[in-house]
Amino acid sequence: MAADEEIETAPADDVDDATTEAELEGRFGRPGPPIDRRNPFIIGLLGGLGLLLAYTIFLGIRNAASILVLIFIAAFLAIGLNPAVSWLRRRGVPRGGAVAIVALVVLALLIGGIIALIPPLVTQTNELIKNVPDYVSQLQRNQTIKELIVRYDIMEKVTSAVNAGTVGNAVGGVVGGAKLIFGTIFNTLTVLVLTIYFMAAFDRLRESAYSLAPASRRARVRLLTDEILTKVGAYMVGALAIAVLAGFSSFVLAMILGLAYPFALAVVVAVCDLIPQIGATLGAIIVSLVGFASSLTAGLVCVVFFIIYQQVENYLIYPSVMRRSVKVSDVAAVVAALLGVALFGVVGALVAIPMVAAVQLIIREVVVPSQESH
Repeated sequence: MAADEEIETAPADDVDDATTEAELEGRFGRPGPPIDRRNPFIIGLLGGLGLLLAYTIFLGIRNAASILVLIFIAAFLAIGLNPAVSWLRRRGVPRGGAVAIVALVVLALLIGGIIALIPPLVTQTNELIKNVPDYVSQLQRNQTIKELIVRYDIMEKVTSAVNAGTVGNAVGGVVGGAKLIFGTIFNTLTVLVLTIYFMAAFDRLRESAYSLAPASRRARVRLLTDEILTKVGAYMVGALAIAVLAGFSSFVLAMILGLAYPFALAVVVAVCDLIPQIGATLGAIIVSLVGFASSLTAGLVCVVFFIIYQQVENYLIYPSVMRRSVKVSDVAAVVAALLGVALFGVVGALVAIPMVAAVQLIIREVVVPSQESH
């Protein structure tokens, strides 16, 4: 019996010892060794997950690129128009009323440009189509051109190309034209609505952005950022001045050549000149078409005038105005505009000059003092 009791009590002692050991090491036993972060499997897994996350972010940005561009343009326009809102507020106009007034003025200018564009474009294009046979006859009577047509079989090649793609190009042209028109309307309305929202909430958004800076540097960040925003507004004023000058030059040209709708053409050129990269060329094409509809000589004069004027504007007027308004050197203005167009297209051309001004300010006020202190 004693042996049996010893056999029965022995496991109980072992259990007590195990329990005591577990209590000393933890409720569920002693923890195992930590995972080796230098394990090749762990490194490969984390690297793969990082690449997957980066690729997912890239896909998201790529898919939303068109909307992000519209948001960026709207924010840029809101920053550029905010000085006008602030000017109205200093004269006692509530912020909502000031935003409404600025938005209505911008909308009126946009509608005015469209109204000014449609009548001369439709009328003069119809006249141009009607005069095309006369232009072709004049070209055919030219002996040199006639010899070139016969030598290289130009008429036969043009006819075969037109017959080969008439139906498909017609259908594709109609569908593509409809997409372009509705897409342009949608993008314009989206930018307009977002610009109004950004202008209405401009102070709140700016203060929220400032609150993200450390408290010890918040005052300096506020001063630097306000100066950068001021330069963006100055850039908008300079761009408007350049557009007005382009419109006035086009008005003088139209009056000298006796073109129809000279004031409307001037408005069209001024509005188009506000569009970075392609705006000036678009306005020149419209005026040149009206010139060709009037006469061949007038059309050629328009083409030569705009080729020369655009070079003068790009390399003389534009840098000079930006040097006075944004305080950016001539070389920096030209280089920034060219690089902005080459790298980011319309958006790059839109922000190139303010970006250079911001970089110059940061280098002068932050980088150089930091280097001098070491």
